[in-house]
Amino acid sequence: MKKLIEVKKVSKNFGVNGHEDSVVLEGINISVKEGEFLAILGPSGSGKSTLLRIIAGLVPASKGTITYLGNPIEGVNPGVAMVFQSFALFPWLTVLENVMLGLESKKLSKKEKCDKALKVIDIVGLDGFENAYPKELSGGMRQRVGIGRALVSEPDVLLMDEPFSALDVLTAENLRRDLLELWLGKKIPTKSIILVTHGIEEAVYMADRAIILSTRPARVIEDIAIDIPRWRDKKASDFTTLVDRIYSLMTKKELRGSEPSITLTKKITVLPHVSAGALTGFLELLEDLNAKTDLYKLADNFVMDIEDFFPIVELAALLGFAKVVEGDIELTDEGIKFARATVLERKELFKEQLLKNVPFIAQIINVLQSKSNKHMNIEFFEDLIARSFGEEVAKTQIQLIISWGRYAEIFGYDKVTELVYLESVT
Repeated sequence: MKKLIEVKKVSKNFGVNGHEDSVVLEGINISVKEGEFLAILGPSGSGKSTLLRIIAGLVPASKGTITYLGNPIEGVNPGVAMVFQSFALFPWLTVLENVMLGLESKKLSKKEKCDKALKVIDIVGLDGFENAYPKELSGGMRQRVGIGRALVSEPDVLLMDEPFSALDVLTAENLRRDLLELWLGKKIPTKSIILVTHGIEEAVYMADRAIILSTRPARVIEDIAIDIPRWRDKKASDFTTLVDRIYSLMTKKELRGSEPSITLTKKITVLPHVSAGALTGFLELLEDLNAKTDLYKLADNFVMDIEDFFPIVELAALLGFAKVVEGDIELTDEGIKFARATVLERKELFKEQLLKNVPFIAQIINVLQSKSNKHMNIEFFEDLIARSFGEEVAKTQIQLIISWGRYAEIFGYDKVTELVYLESVT
């Protein structure tokens, strides 16, 4: 099959507040052939959307090349069109006018553009809504407009950035089936589709192949063929086995990141954003199950997608309260002890595991102990993280760490003075 898109040794760095570059993507190699439906999966913040924008030519790569039909791309990629998560419609334009925007750069008459747009509007199921405005449409119908606008230019490759994540469950499922019907029935001219998604089930249901990315800096960890015959039954053993395998891959240490936590002396990574209360509830539920549990089934029982589920699993494993092996999770002795403990006992256990497994907590204590008054402005700690991830991430990470420290009664925080202080000698 002909190669449409080839990503060769692509890396992307972002300069953050004048500090050293933050590496988002590193050495990415992907090829997309004619007739392929490719899904890209990875942890939250791994750079999936950035990679898609680099392929589209909307964001330049720091290193490496993108080729379309063998030709290196500089600027906007002429062979692709993109569907965004947020619909990205102009509210003052009708459905027809929004779709016609996809032909803005084409040398066609207004009538030719209108005819093409009307044909696509019919294909995506919006016939009769040509003159409606976005505010009159449901979320699913708005995304159909976005898909229509991308398809009207007849791109070789359709890029889709989490196109169903803003929709309710039933609407998203309906739109997935309709898109697959168009694709499998060859009712659209697109020769390949690249879907960025955080839904493992979605990827296995829709795609022919799945690329799994690691945490930052993102690398390709696995390239998995999805050779299940269509249409796919989500309850069939081959489907659930593959979903389970991907869950297992996405909880491996090398995927979630080699460094366990934020530290002053090692490369900084981001801690899973989970409250102590959410972790407590999760460990209690695991203790109630009283057995090793399949992650996929557990997430399904909790009705949680990986964006919400994996951080809790990651924190439970990071603090030594649970262990994950080959896609299964079970409580450790410390986790069982925590789940059965009283409120005060849990605080002490949480404190012990934080100090043991999160070096940045110990570093904060060391800094505070070095001060005569045991106080330090929170900006000092924020700046250490901001050097790699910027102010926004730094603020959320420090607030998370402060909340953990306060729960465990390790250190306190005065919001008025913005000072972190030592609760007691540790």
